[in-house]
Amino acid sequence: MSWFEALILGLIQGLTEFLPVSSSGHLTIAKELFGIETADLSFEVITHAATVCATIIVFRKEIWTLLQGLFKFKYNSETRYILMIAVSMIPVFILGVFFRDKVELLFSNGLAVVGSALLVTAALLLFSGRHTERQTSTVSYKSAFIMGLAQAVAVIPGLSRSGSTIATGLICGVKRDHVAQFSFLMVLIPILGEAFLEVVGGDFSSSTVGTLPLLTGFISAFVSGLFACKFMIALVKKAKLQWFALYCALVGVACLIWNATL
Repeated sequence: MSWFEALILGLIQGLTEFLPVSSSGHLTIAKELFGIETADLSFEVITHAATVCATIIVFRKEIWTLLQGLFKFKYNSETRYILMIAVSMIPVFILGVFFRDKVELLFSNGLAVVGSALLVTAALLLFSGRHTERQTSTVSYKSAFIMGLAQAVAVIPGLSRSGSTIATGLICGVKRDHVAQFSFLMVLIPILGEAFLEVVGGDFSSSTVGTLPLLTGFISAFVSGLFACKFMIALVKKAKLQWFALYCALVGVACLIWNATL
Protein backbone atom coordinates (compact mmCIF):
# COMPACT_ATOMS: atom_id res chain seq x y z
CA MET A 1 0.00 0.00 0.00
CA SER A 2 1.41 3.39 -1.01
CA TRP A 3 0.95 6.59 0.97
CA PHE A 4 -1.41 7.92 -1.75
CA GLU A 5 -3.61 4.82 -1.57
CA ALA A 6 -3.64 5.19 2.22
CA LEU A 7 -4.68 8.83 1.79
CA ILE A 8 -7.65 7.86 -0.41
CA LEU A 9 -8.73 5.00 1.86
CA GLY A 10 -8.45 7.26 4.91
CA LEU A 11 -10.71 9.83 3.24
CA ILE A 12 -13.26 7.12 2.45
CA GLN A 13 -13.15 5.87 6.05
CA GLY A 14 -13.61 9.35 7.51
CA LEU A 15 -16.51 10.25 5.24
CA THR A 16 -18.42 6.95 5.50
CA GLU A 17 -17.94 6.24 9.22
CA PHE A 18 -20.73 8.62 10.18
CA LEU A 19 -23.27 7.45 7.63
CA PRO A 20 -25.24 4.17 7.79
CA VAL A 21 -23.48 2.81 4.69
CA SER A 22 -20.61 0.72 6.21
CA SER A 23 -17.14 2.25 6.22
CA SER A 24 -15.52 -1.21 6.33
CA GLY A 25 -17.56 -2.26 3.31
CA HIS A 26 -16.48 0.82 1.37
CA LEU A 27 -12.85 0.20 2.31
CA THR A 28 -13.15 -3.34 0.93
CA ILE A 29 -14.70 -2.00 -2.29
CA ALA A 30 -11.97 0.63 -2.64
CA LYS A 31 -9.27 -2.02 -2.12
CA GLU A 32 -10.78 -4.11 -4.90
CA LEU A 33 -10.91 -1.07 -7.19
CA PHE A 34 -7.28 -0.11 -6.56
CA GLY A 35 -6.02 -3.68 -6.31
CA ILE A 36 -4.73 -3.17 -2.76
CA GLU A 37 -3.96 -6.29 -0.74
CA THR A 38 -3.30 -6.36 3.02
CA ALA A 39 -2.61 -9.45 5.11
CA ASP A 40 -3.97 -8.00 8.39
CA LEU A 41 -6.46 -5.47 9.75
CA SER A 42 -3.93 -2.92 11.03
CA PHE A 43 -5.02 -0.27 8.51
CA GLU A 44 -8.70 -0.73 9.36
CA VAL A 45 -7.93 -0.51 13.08
CA ILE A 46 -5.84 2.65 12.76
CA THR A 47 -8.35 4.48 10.55
CA HIS A 48 -11.26 3.50 12.81
CA ALA A 49 -9.24 4.84 15.75
CA ALA A 50 -8.74 8.09 13.83
CA THR A 51 -12.47 8.61 13.30
CA VAL A 52 -13.09 7.77 16.95
CA CYS A 53 -10.62 10.51 17.90
CA ALA A 54 -12.56 12.89 15.66
CA THR A 55 -15.78 11.82 17.40
CA ILE A 56 -14.23 12.56 20.81
CA ILE A 57 -13.40 16.09 19.71
CA VAL A 58 -16.89 16.71 18.32
CA PHE A 59 -18.57 15.30 21.45
CA ARG A 60 -16.00 16.70 23.91
CA LYS A 61 -18.58 18.72 25.86
CA GLU A 62 -20.94 15.75 26.24
CA ILE A 63 -18.06 13.46 27.22
CA TRP A 64 -16.76 15.98 29.76
CA THR A 65 -20.24 16.29 31.29
CA LEU A 66 -20.46 12.50 31.57
CA LEU A 67 -17.05 12.28 33.25
CA GLN A 68 -17.93 15.08 35.70
CA GLY A 69 -21.09 13.21 36.69
CA LEU A 70 -19.18 9.93 37.00
CA PHE A 71 -16.61 11.37 39.41
CA LYS A 72 -19.30 12.61 41.76
CA PHE A 73 -19.33 8.92 42.77
CA LYS A 74 -23.08 8.62 43.00
CA TYR A 75 -25.78 7.23 40.76
CA ASN A 76 -27.03 10.05 38.56
CA SER A 77 -28.06 10.54 34.93
CA GLU A 78 -24.43 10.71 33.78
CA THR A 79 -23.49 7.54 35.66
CA ARG A 80 -26.54 5.79 34.24
CA TYR A 81 -25.54 6.81 30.71
CA ILE A 82 -21.99 5.50 31.17
CA LEU A 83 -23.31 2.24 32.61
CA MET A 84 -25.56 1.84 29.57
CA ILE A 85 -22.52 2.32 27.34
CA ALA A 86 -20.76 -0.39 29.39
CA VAL A 87 -23.75 -2.70 28.91
CA SER A 88 -23.67 -2.08 25.15
CA MET A 89 -20.00 -3.16 25.09
CA ILE A 90 -20.65 -6.67 26.47
CA PRO A 91 -21.48 -8.39 23.14
CA VAL A 92 -18.55 -6.85 21.23
CA PHE A 93 -16.20 -7.66 24.12
CA ILE A 94 -17.21 -11.35 24.01
CA LEU A 95 -16.83 -11.36 20.23
CA GLY A 96 -13.40 -9.74 20.36
CA VAL A 97 -12.05 -12.05 23.05
CA PHE A 98 -13.34 -15.41 21.78
CA PHE A 99 -13.98 -14.99 18.04
CA ARG A 100 -11.42 -12.47 16.79
CA ASP A 101 -9.74 -14.87 14.35
CA LYS A 102 -13.07 -15.80 12.79
CA VAL A 103 -13.95 -12.11 12.41
CA GLU A 104 -10.71 -11.45 10.52
CA LEU A 105 -11.59 -14.24 8.08
CA LEU A 106 -14.71 -12.32 7.06
CA PHE A 107 -12.54 -9.52 5.69
CA SER A 108 -10.80 -11.95 3.33
CA ASN A 109 -14.00 -12.97 1.54
CA GLY A 110 -14.24 -9.68 -0.38
CA LEU A 111 -17.15 -8.44 -2.41
CA ALA A 112 -19.49 -11.40 -1.88
CA VAL A 113 -19.71 -10.73 1.86
CA VAL A 114 -19.81 -6.94 1.42
CA GLY A 115 -22.57 -7.08 -1.19
CA SER A 116 -24.74 -9.44 0.84
CA ALA A 117 -24.20 -7.46 4.06
CA LEU A 118 -25.07 -4.17 2.33
CA LEU A 119 -28.39 -5.70 1.28
CA VAL A 120 -29.01 -6.68 4.92
CA THR A 121 -28.14 -3.11 5.96
CA ALA A 122 -30.63 -1.77 3.40
CA ALA A 123 -33.38 -4.07 4.70
CA LEU A 124 -32.69 -3.10 8.32
CA LEU A 125 -32.76 0.63 7.55
CA LEU A 126 -35.96 0.24 5.56
CA PHE A 127 -37.61 -1.75 8.35
CA SER A 128 -36.63 0.82 11.02
CA GLY A 129 -38.36 3.56 9.05
CA ARG A 130 -41.69 1.80 9.67
CA HIS A 131 -41.40 2.35 13.43
CA THR A 132 -41.37 6.16 13.59
CA GLU A 133 -44.57 6.26 15.65
CA ARG A 134 -42.90 4.21 18.42
CA GLN A 135 -39.82 6.43 18.82
CA THR A 136 -40.80 8.21 22.04
CA SER A 137 -38.30 7.04 24.68
CA THR A 138 -34.67 7.57 25.69
CA VAL A 139 -32.02 4.86 25.72
CA SER A 140 -32.59 2.18 28.38
CA TYR A 141 -30.40 -0.68 29.62
CA LYS A 142 -32.43 -3.07 27.47
CA SER A 143 -32.15 -1.01 24.29
CA ALA A 144 -28.44 -0.38 25.02
CA PHE A 145 -27.77 -4.12 25.17
CA ILE A 146 -29.77 -4.78 21.98
CA MET A 147 -27.84 -2.02 20.21
CA GLY A 148 -24.67 -3.65 21.53
CA LEU A 149 -25.72 -6.92 19.92
CA ALA A 150 -26.25 -5.07 16.64
CA GLN A 151 -22.80 -3.51 16.97
CA ALA A 152 -21.21 -6.93 17.51
CA VAL A 153 -22.91 -8.41 14.44
CA ALA A 154 -21.87 -5.35 12.41
CA VAL A 155 -18.21 -6.42 12.44
CA ILE A 156 -19.19 -8.09 9.14
CA PRO A 157 -17.84 -5.81 6.39
CA GLY A 158 -20.78 -4.23 4.58
CA LEU A 159 -23.09 -4.40 7.58
CA SER A 160 -23.04 -0.79 8.75
CA ARG A 161 -22.24 -0.36 12.44
CA SER A 162 -23.92 3.02 12.73
CA GLY A 163 -26.80 1.89 10.52
CA SER A 164 -27.32 -1.30 12.54
CA THR A 165 -27.18 0.39 15.94
CA ILE A 166 -29.30 3.38 14.93
CA ALA A 167 -31.90 1.22 13.18
CA THR A 168 -32.02 -1.20 16.12
CA GLY A 169 -32.45 1.68 18.56
CA LEU A 170 -35.27 3.13 16.47
CA ILE A 171 -36.99 -0.26 16.34
CA CYS A 172 -36.70 -0.37 20.15
CA GLY A 173 -38.57 2.93 20.27
CA VAL A 174 -35.67 5.28 21.10
CA LYS A 175 -35.91 8.83 19.77
CA ARG A 176 -33.72 9.55 16.76
CA ASP A 177 -31.68 12.34 18.40
CA HIS A 178 -30.97 10.15 21.45
CA VAL A 179 -30.11 7.04 19.46
CA ALA A 180 -27.74 8.88 17.11
CA GLN A 181 -25.60 10.28 19.92
CA PHE A 182 -25.56 6.99 21.83
CA SER A 183 -24.62 5.10 18.66
CA PHE A 184 -21.51 7.21 18.15
CA LEU A 185 -20.46 7.27 21.81
CA MET A 186 -20.86 3.53 22.41
CA VAL A 187 -18.12 2.69 19.90
CA LEU A 188 -15.39 4.86 21.49
CA ILE A 189 -13.97 2.41 24.02
CA PRO A 190 -14.14 -0.78 21.87
CA ILE A 191 -12.30 0.81 18.94
CA LEU A 192 -9.68 2.58 21.05
CA GLY A 193 -9.28 -0.61 23.11
CA GLU A 194 -8.67 -2.64 19.96
CA ALA A 195 -6.07 -0.14 18.76
CA PHE A 196 -4.37 -0.27 22.18
CA LEU A 197 -4.23 -4.08 22.07
CA GLU A 198 -2.73 -3.92 18.57
CA VAL A 199 0.02 -1.62 19.84
CA VAL A 200 0.70 -3.58 23.04
CA GLY A 201 0.63 -6.91 21.21
CA GLY A 202 3.13 -5.67 18.63
CA ASP A 203 0.75 -6.26 15.73
CA PHE A 204 1.47 -2.85 14.23
CA SER A 205 5.22 -3.47 14.21
CA SER A 206 4.71 -6.73 12.29
CA SER A 207 2.06 -5.30 9.96
CA THR A 208 2.46 -5.67 6.21
CA VAL A 209 1.34 -2.04 5.87
CA GLY A 210 4.25 0.36 6.26
CA THR A 211 4.55 3.08 8.87
CA LEU A 212 4.07 5.94 6.38
CA PRO A 213 0.81 4.54 4.92
CA LEU A 214 -0.53 3.88 8.44
CA LEU A 215 0.31 7.42 9.52
CA THR A 216 -1.10 8.90 6.32
CA GLY A 217 -4.28 6.85 6.67
CA PHE A 218 -4.72 7.95 10.29
CA ILE A 219 -4.29 11.65 9.50
CA SER A 220 -6.51 11.43 6.41
CA ALA A 221 -9.30 9.63 8.29
CA PHE A 222 -9.01 11.97 11.27
CA VAL A 223 -9.17 15.19 9.25
CA SER A 224 -11.98 14.02 6.95
CA GLY A 225 -13.87 12.58 9.92
CA LEU A 226 -13.48 15.77 11.91
CA PHE A 227 -14.69 17.83 8.97
CA ALA A 228 -17.65 15.56 8.24
CA CYS A 229 -18.74 14.46 11.72
CA LYS A 230 -21.13 17.26 12.69
CA PHE A 231 -22.68 17.41 9.25
CA MET A 232 -23.08 13.66 9.02
CA ILE A 233 -24.56 13.29 12.51
CA ALA A 234 -27.10 16.04 11.81
CA LEU A 235 -27.94 14.31 8.53
CA VAL A 236 -28.48 10.95 10.22
CA LYS A 237 -30.73 12.59 12.81
CA LYS A 238 -32.98 14.30 10.28
CA ALA A 239 -32.71 12.46 6.97
CA LYS A 240 -34.97 9.61 5.95
CA LEU A 241 -33.06 6.36 6.39
CA GLN A 242 -34.87 4.94 3.36
CA TRP A 243 -32.56 6.94 1.09
CA PHE A 244 -29.54 5.30 2.71
CA ALA A 245 -31.31 1.96 2.33
CA LEU A 246 -31.68 2.57 -1.41
CA TYR A 247 -28.00 3.48 -1.71
CA CYS A 248 -26.89 0.37 0.22
CA ALA A 249 -29.15 -1.84 -1.91
CA LEU A 250 -27.75 -0.45 -5.17
CA VAL A 251 -24.13 -0.76 -4.05
CA GLY A 252 -24.81 -4.23 -2.64
CA VAL A 253 -26.28 -5.48 -5.93
CA ALA A 254 -23.38 -3.91 -7.84
CA CYS A 255 -20.89 -5.73 -5.58
CA LEU A 256 -22.59 -9.09 -6.11
CA ILE A 257 -22.69 -8.60 -9.88
CA TRP A 258 -19.06 -7.48 -9.88
CA ASN A 259 -18.05 -10.49 -7.79
CA ALA A 260 -19.91 -12.87 -10.13
CA THR A 261 -18.00 -11.55 -13.14
CA LEU A 262 -14.54 -11.90 -11.56
